[in-house]
Amino acid sequence: MKKLLASLSIFILVMAGCSNAKETGQEKPVEKNGSKTLIIANGSDVSSFDIHNHNSTSTESVHVNMFNYLVKNSGDKGFLPDLAESWENKDEKTWTFKLKEEVKFHNGEDLTADDVKFTLERVARDETLLENGAYKQIKEVVVKNDYEFDIVTENPEPALLNRLSRIGSGILPKDYIEKEGWDVFLNHPIGSGPYKFKEWKKDDRLVLVPFEDYFGDAPKWEEVIFRSIPEDSTRVSEVITGGVDIAFNIPPTDLERIESTEGVTTKKSPSQRVMLLVLRTDDGYATSDPRVREAIDLAIDKQAIVDSLLGGSATVTRTRVTPGNVGANEDLYGVTLYDPERAKQLLAEAGYADGLTISFSANNGAYLKDKESVELMASMLAEVGITAKLESMEASAFRTKYHDRAFGEMFLIGYGNSMFDASLALQRLQFDQAKGETDYDNPKTEALLKSAESNMNLEERVKQYQEAQEIIAEDRPQIYLYQLQSIYAVNERLNFEPRLDEMFYVDNITLK
Repeated sequence: MKKLLASLSIFILVMAGCSNAKETGQEKPVEKNGSKTLIIANGSDVSSFDIHNHNSTSTESVHVNMFNYLVKNSGDKGFLPDLAESWENKDEKTWTFKLKEEVKFHNGEDLTADDVKFTLERVARDETLLENGAYKQIKEVVVKNDYEFDIVTENPEPALLNRLSRIGSGILPKDYIEKEGWDVFLNHPIGSGPYKFKEWKKDDRLVLVPFEDYFGDAPKWEEVIFRSIPEDSTRVSEVITGGVDIAFNIPPTDLERIESTEGVTTKKSPSQRVMLLVLRTDDGYATSDPRVREAIDLAIDKQAIVDSLLGGSATVTRTRVTPGNVGANEDLYGVTLYDPERAKQLLAEAGYADGLTISFSANNGAYLKDKESVELMASMLAEVGITAKLESMEASAFRTKYHDRAFGEMFLIGYGNSMFDASLALQRLQFDQAKGETDYDNPKTEALLKSAESNMNLEERVKQYQEAQEIIAEDRPQIYLYQLQSIYAVNERLNFEPRLDEMFYVDNITLK
């Protein structure tokens, strides 16, 4: 391991020293034919325009400019109006809302309570949709008139406003979809946001233009382009040469190079994203043995990965519910376990004294240093006798396998939490949602999560989630690695402040 980390450190130093000379970047955001164009580079493309059938933060960061939620979660300031101008919690299962009037979709149709009913009841009832687990608590939407409606939940719902302010609850155009069909919508999506769809070249770029009849403040940009650039080095080169205005997921090894370039700077921010390993616990997999899962956990030196690959831009954790989220268990945050000798003992006890082989799948380019991280993890696992057969996948192939729940023993993923609540972070470990992914089944954890989901006693609810996290940390259906910091490279002509939820609300990005 020492030789491995030493070689890695030399490689990082060489790469960091490749370009220390002062470079001259383009001094202003790209202009096309005299018009203002904002170009943002992500590591992966949008996964879908079906807002109910993905749970990708990077995709939501684009969608927030095309679709509107009923309310916005402002954090310390609470929930603010978006499409809804007012709301009231009438009783434990009923919430009354009033929509803003004269809101239009991009095709000119009025947005009404019928569209809200269509949107929320679809995601709440269709169990095949990836976002169903976050909305199945909704029993029905009762339309009173064009602008007033009730949301009735199956049980008391303490986090309904959190759910209505995030991915999966952007309001869709009922008439357009019912008339044209989903295939047409997915190729030409219609929302009510400040920017509308112009063009999408899959795995290359998405182009948005202003919606002239937007109900809020007039859009500030004449064109917004989201580019998909999986390679870290290419994203860095593009922002340095002026090909893009903002690049996300910047490797720490490139920070000095960017800062030494005229007209370009870097921004760091905490994020909600926790990198984790998802393991199968069902019979038929080596990882069904809790001793094997613990051995995997103890074999990986998470702090070494943070220090050597991520330049310290992450915090180790044994939970996905990090500080700033309702239900966080801070006793598990900033804590890591590393004991390779104990890992070897556990494997021997499980009957694998001569080693074992497991599958290990990962996305390539979606997260900061993901390819290098899994390669280093595989080397650490090999040192205790676990051969991890790495499957490095492009984003679209990974999404397909993820959607089909077709992974083997283990895969790497990074989850954000746009709901800012433990319920979202832990819902995939409830038995009905764990099927085919972790197959996790602990009756005590299940009881705690089910109870907390509908517990209107907020203090008691937090304690339930905290206890559930302690059990999960020991059961290890998911092995938590570290909470990432977000690192951006930004053209200095822009006013840009990163958000904790990683969203790109482009009208909050302005020229100086």
